Amino acid sequence: MFSISVTPTPIPLHNHHPLHRRQKLFHWKRPLNFFVQSSTSLQEEIKEKSSPDDYMESGELLKSRKGGLVEFLPPIKAAKRVVLVRHGQSTWNAEGRIQGSSNFSILTQKGEAQAETSRQMLIDDSFDVCFSSPLIRSKRTAEIIWNTREEEIITEHDLREIDLYSFQGLLKHEGKAKYGSAYHQWQTDAPNFNIDGHFPVRELWERARNCWNKILTHDSRSILVVAHNAVNQALVATAIGLGTEYFRVLLQSNCGVSVLDFTPQPEGSSPNICVNRLNQTPSSPIAASSSGGRKTSTRVILVCHGISESDSEGSVPYSGDGPMNMLGIIQAQKTAELLLDLKLNAIVSSPKMSSVETANTISRVQEAADCLGADCIPRYVEMKQIADLDIESILKKSKKDTIGSQSYQPGWLNRSEDEVTTELWNQSGNAWRQVLDVLSQGSEQENVVVAVGHPAIHIAMLGQCLNLTKEWLGSFHLDAGSISVIDFPDGSAGRGVIRCINYTAHLGRWSIPITRSSPEDEEF
Repeated sequence: MFSISVTPTPIPLHNHHPLHRRQKLFHWKRPLNFFVQSSTSLQEEIKEKSSPDDYMESGELLKSRKGGLVEFLPPIKAAKRVVLVRHGQSTWNAEGRIQGSSNFSILTQKGEAQAETSRQMLIDDSFDVCFSSPLIRSKRTAEIIWNTREEEIITEHDLREIDLYSFQGLLKHEGKAKYGSAYHQWQTDAPNFNIDGHFPVRELWERARNCWNKILTHDSRSILVVAHNAVNQALVATAIGLGTEYFRVLLQSNCGVSVLDFTPQPEGSSPNICVNRLNQTPSSPIAASSSGGRKTSTRVILVCHGISESDSEGSVPYSGDGPMNMLGIIQAQKTAELLLDLKLNAIVSSPKMSSVETANTISRVQEAADCLGADCIPRYVEMKQIADLDIESILKKSKKDTIGSQSYQPGWLNRSEDEVTTELWNQSGNAWRQVLDVLSQGSEQENVVVAVGHPAIHIAMLGQCLNLTKEWLGSFHLDAGSISVIDFPDGSAGRGVIRCINYTAHLGRWSIPITRSSPEDEEF
């Protein structure tokens, strides 16, 4: 559950200032041939793509376009934080109906409770404005979260859920029976899914880009956006420059919260973007779940080690050289308790002391979990150290100043030299392959591998999982003691799906707040 309205214990030299820098991403080769009208008339028309490059749909295209800049985002003059929330459970969610942009479902009692949990979590945030989808289920969620705030709620039509045309209102088994191959394509190849002459995911991506223009040009610094599963996925993906093939890869659960930080650039270009949190849910992030409608029991959980005694010495950010201090010990214990209900196949860790201590804490709790009775035998959990998970020697090669509060800002890795990030990226590829190798050796019924290490190696392995390049190292942020969950609905050899990034609610009063108001910064 979320930690609610609790002031965290101060952490020395641990200022999570939201300003950040990131390296340039990719530019569009030419304007998109997209002309989308209001969905209410069902008259949208999409022109044929003139070349595959018109849409950034594949990881290969992303990797081949290294060095450009995503220019569709408008320039900003001050740092902005955008908090995305998906609506609570709806009646059609509960019934298993395909909702799309239809407006016939309302929040269930569970959905109202989820929205109330999100309200409590965000109760101390001083939002300047709220943007909401016009659909009933999202508007009601926004009203519950917004509560007595006097600032306005702006209803934005482009924030409606993905338009699914003839699919809308059907139970999932009805869609499969009635539309056969089209339904199969919707499940397995959504970017190219075509129904009633439309490509819904492509239309959604264009709509998300339009939304960012409206959201970022609004005269506000802290913005709440309440919308839907698919459109929130598209908002996150388009913000950091990912194409339509990333649909269903960055999950958004009911009332899941995602946080994006936008930082202005002096030259007036598109802002730098960092995903500070992804899909912080009212329920546990490790609860039994499905990804894209498919049940999954195969997953990797990335655990950032707890704060160490050497962290305050300023050697490298989040140093794990020394033993954990009291805060780090608490963080490790809280993480072990969160993972208590899972039966872990293996725990791998960096050989650094803080990572090993965190891994040992998780292991001890795991082994004790099945041995509460007098005759129980402790369950063995495989432990393994992976040298490639240790990247602190790489970070120490940086000649730039990495000491002080700026070390902990989102996007801090972009302050390192290209040689440092290149070496980090290459080593993370080796580490990720070794983690997947351990995962492949587990059982098919319940296969969970925990990897413990420095936040930087986990950021890089998230990029490896998503088939990105080192230019994305500044696009994600992780805090000490956080967890990130990657599901593999098609098994360890399949594609990874990101369930959550930088989850810290399990740390309670010792966590970094999920959101915080942006400090004053220099205006460009």
